[in-house]
Amino acid sequence: MDVKAAPNGVATIEDRILRITGYYGYYPGYSSQKSTSRSSVTRCKPGANCPSSHSSVSRQLSPLSVTEDSSAPILELQSRGSSGVCGHRAERQNRSGDDGTQTHPEDSSQGNRIKARCLSCTSMVLKAIWGLLIILSVSSSWVGTTQIVKITYKNFYCPFFMTWFSTNWNIMFFPVYYSGHLATAQEKQSPMKKFRECSRIFGEDGLTLKLFLKRTAPFSILWTLTNYLYLLALKKLTATDVSALFCCNKAFVFLLSWIVLKDRFMGVRIVAAIMAITGIVMMAYADNFHADSIVGVAFAVGSASTSALYKVLFKMFLGSANFGEAAHFVSTLGFFNLIFISFTPVILYLTKVEHWSSFAALPWGCLCGMAGLWLAFNILVNVGVVLTYPILISIGTVLSVPGNAAVDLVKQEVIFNVVRLAATIIICIGFLLMLLPEEWDEITLRFINSLKEKKSEEHVDDITDPSVHLRSRNRAIGTVSIPLA
Repeated sequence: MDVKAAPNGVATIEDRILRITGYYGYYPGYSSQKSTSRSSVTRCKPGANCPSSHSSVSRQLSPLSVTEDSSAPILELQSRGSSGVCGHRAERQNRSGDDGTQTHPEDSSQGNRIKARCLSCTSMVLKAIWGLLIILSVSSSWVGTTQIVKITYKNFYCPFFMTWFSTNWNIMFFPVYYSGHLATAQEKQSPMKKFRECSRIFGEDGLTLKLFLKRTAPFSILWTLTNYLYLLALKKLTATDVSALFCCNKAFVFLLSWIVLKDRFMGVRIVAAIMAITGIVMMAYADNFHADSIVGVAFAVGSASTSALYKVLFKMFLGSANFGEAAHFVSTLGFFNLIFISFTPVILYLTKVEHWSSFAALPWGCLCGMAGLWLAFNILVNVGVVLTYPILISIGTVLSVPGNAAVDLVKQEVIFNVVRLAATIIICIGFLLMLLPEEWDEITLRFINSLKEKKSEEHVDDITDPSVHLRSRNRAIGTVSIPLA
């Protein structure tokens, strides 16, 4: 029983039912086409050839053409299923294949990014581990050197001879570097070739006699003065006070770089320099401006000043140097000290300013220990720049202050009053402020802004989450109205 077409275009009751129930393969005019197809069905015997049925199946693959014939309803549903469901499955498979081919480079790039991140994290962890080891080694070597000097002074007080003897050990710096090169480098170089390569720190022509005298002489004098004044200060003050005062060299480096090299002005480093000067005055006041205390403070501050001048002049005339060039330069200083400064200890011995009975009476164990630890300190400072972050080397230097304080407390050689403790803390804080990078203010502002952005995003997420849950709940419990006509 067919019904006349309704105004909305739905032809029969069956079409209405299929539309309301949401039949998968429904299309307008389905029932009318089915009625016409039923009239055109031809009966075939089993095993007989029915070409019309095959043709009708193939034609039924385009169901939107209402005028085309169709087979029986079961055959029609099969054709629809093959063209609808299987077609969608094939389309999905093709899409998944296309997506697989498209996402494969993305997966590989994502894998490469993960590997790069893992490598960067591994390198950072290794640098941190090396940095921790370098910090402990630098601080312990400097503490050991200072304490051995104090022990040597009990039986032998010849500070210039000790300075000259320890500086001669710098000659072994380059052989130690070359041994490391042979152990680690894939392409080995001969000693002369490596020596000429590292001598480029003096210029393109390498090391000549003129450059040897012109460039090495002032730095060798500053090196000797720094160490000699440091040893003189250890005779007047405790190891803790001298190591704390020597940390003021960072402030002096900044002031000289600002004046001579025209480096960038930084207010925080000016504050650090003022704190260093305050600590120096408080350190002299700690012993009520005793004569030995004032002289010792002057020696320590002079040692820090010559060390700062050495660093600034090195940056001015020689620039930056890698590990090999630094080893070459320090070994050259040792040669210059052995050749041109050896007459000074002889003069002091003959004038009995620094005199000893015989060479057998010299404390060779303490002297060799002091020189070896001093050489180890210089090597670690240069190696640390290669293996880890340079800032950690400076932290290792400032940690020598509490290290010496612990040893002095155990040996009961120092009494920490409030003024001395405050002066030590102020100098160490000023030293740490000097380690701030030049863009520390911009880095701090970016960090604060990133924290604010994260908090605002979390706040927005907290606001939007209830509304999302509310909308999803309304969609879940809401009704969908299907028009009947």
